[in-house]
Amino acid sequence: MKEVKKQPDIKKEVKKIKDEVKKTINEFTPTYGHNRTFGQKAADGLARWAGSWAFIFFFFIFLSLWMCANVYAWVQEWDAYPFILLNLVLSCLAAIQAPVILMSQNRAAQRDRLRAENDYKVNRRSEKEIQIIQKQLNKIEKKLFS
Repeated sequence: MKEVKKQPDIKKEVKKIKDEVKKTINEFTPTYGHNRTFGQKAADGLARWAGSWAFIFFFFIFLSLWMCANVYAWVQEWDAYPFILLNLVLSCLAAIQAPVILMSQNRAAQRDRLRAENDYKVNRRSEKEIQIIQKQLNKIEKKLFS
């Protein structure tokens, strides 16, 4: 009597592969936003605020009010027409804002690199699992058609 080799249950194998892929995804998925320093939170918040339309409109209104107030008060010569004090304020704002926004962009680039690396690891793991499934299907096909 020919001994029949027991075939693995396909549903169990697929479930096992799905569980392994989920485990891999959870293992390699970074948790963003946790354990950030105060500086990192501040940089992200400033970049979010300074990169919004609300900031642009607010700043346009502020500049307009500054210029109108100084043109109206031209008699006192507080900050006369070339608006030297306004230029100083804008230069200081740009000098502080630019590095903070760059720090936030660096953090975003770092998150993107981690995400890409994790995607690559998950894809490699999935590729290996697919190769195993393909081998099993080839064995089944040989048994069915031979």
